[in-house]
Amino acid sequence: MTPLSMTLLIFGLMLLLMAVRIPIAISMFVAGGIGYVAQTGWLPLANFLNTEAFARFASYDLSVIPLFILMGQFATQGGISKALFGFASAVMSRFQGGLAMAAVMASAAFGAICGSSVATAATITSVALPEMKRHGYSGRLATGTLAAGGTLGILIPPSVPLVIYAILTEQNIAKLFAAAMVPGIIAMAGYLVAIGLYVRLVPGHAPAGDVVTEKITLQSLKGIVPIALIFLLVFGGIYGGIFTPTEGAAVGAAATFVAALVMRELTLGKLKHCFYATAESSAMIFMIFVGADLMNAALTLTQVPTELAALVGGWGLPPLMVVSAILLLYVLLGAVMDELSMILLTVPIFFPMIMGLDFGLPKESVAIWFGIMVLMTVGFGLLAPPVGLNVYVVNGMAKDVPIAESYRGVLPFLASDVLRTLLLLFFPPVSLWLVKYMT
Repeated sequence: MTPLSMTLLIFGLMLLLMAVRIPIAISMFVAGGIGYVAQTGWLPLANFLNTEAFARFASYDLSVIPLFILMGQFATQGGISKALFGFASAVMSRFQGGLAMAAVMASAAFGAICGSSVATAATITSVALPEMKRHGYSGRLATGTLAAGGTLGILIPPSVPLVIYAILTEQNIAKLFAAAMVPGIIAMAGYLVAIGLYVRLVPGHAPAGDVVTEKITLQSLKGIVPIALIFLLVFGGIYGGIFTPTEGAAVGAAATFVAALVMRELTLGKLKHCFYATAESSAMIFMIFVGADLMNAALTLTQVPTELAALVGGWGLPPLMVVSAILLLYVLLGAVMDELSMILLTVPIFFPMIMGLDFGLPKESVAIWFGIMVLMTVGFGLLAPPVGLNVYVVNGMAKDVPIAESYRGVLPFLASDVLRTLLLLFFPPVSLWLVKYMT
């Protein structure tokens, strides 16, 4: 069997297993295992699994993932989302579409201490959706806004997918977080503009003028103080050189736990849920790590990724064209895979290819910029049909809204995503601006 045929067999088997609803970690593990055995035999596979699993899970850097997940769980169960949405709605509800804008702002703020897109979407939806319905927002606009707002959970640091990218490419996590700050703020601003334009160009989906239901009071300001302090503590400590990103995640988790206690909503049952959910999510991510490692090892044996990188380099294509093609592939993969699986499976293949191209930038800057581009594109996959995981999550909580309406609701936000991606693609300094101030 030729190397290309083996590569196609491995990918085809993975997609077939996914099509019959086998978990993606197992699909990658089985496809990679069969491909590995077909090329080397059983004994080399056993030796690989014996050493690779320990080498992967013994990495100190991986501990940052469950810590940031735990931080997000404490924020989710501790009532912090209510305070965020209450303050944001007090600020924005005087504008047409203001509650939708408030939901986006609350998602951005919650994402700054969560790191998960789905968790952000589900948490803010539970608070904001009833209020938006009560004020006459259409199901299309409400669910579309909340699904899009959820993507800010991975665009604004801390971001679990960005941590995984940093581990795979051996890049500095703090610098990647800094690079994601400006694109994340641009994403939030773009969504606010999209809402403002939509409610004016397509009447009937939001009340003509939202009623101010809550004034900005000292009490509402107190509600956001813990969030601001946690953000400053974690990222101020990281960028101030006081502690590493892993230590910052531990400090952030502890601080968020204290904030949840102050909110007086963290019961013993919710506390147990935080640890159980963290363990479940972490185990899922680590299993995907193992499956992706085995599949990437099988693909490496075929030499096709190396030959592909050399082939693309020999074509003499403009580097931006190569990046554009990769990003389009990510959009297509987003129809069948989640963001973590895409990153774990494809980055080991595409990253060496990108690093071999000349963008007129230092190699570290190229690595950071490409990571942000990947993050932007996998966020696109969380909204785009036919899957759009965030759309499914939000629509499942809005049981009276047809899924087709939710997909129509995210179209203005997808347009904003396209414009933002083009901006970052053609102007890399936008995402590298903050990085240059780090030593």
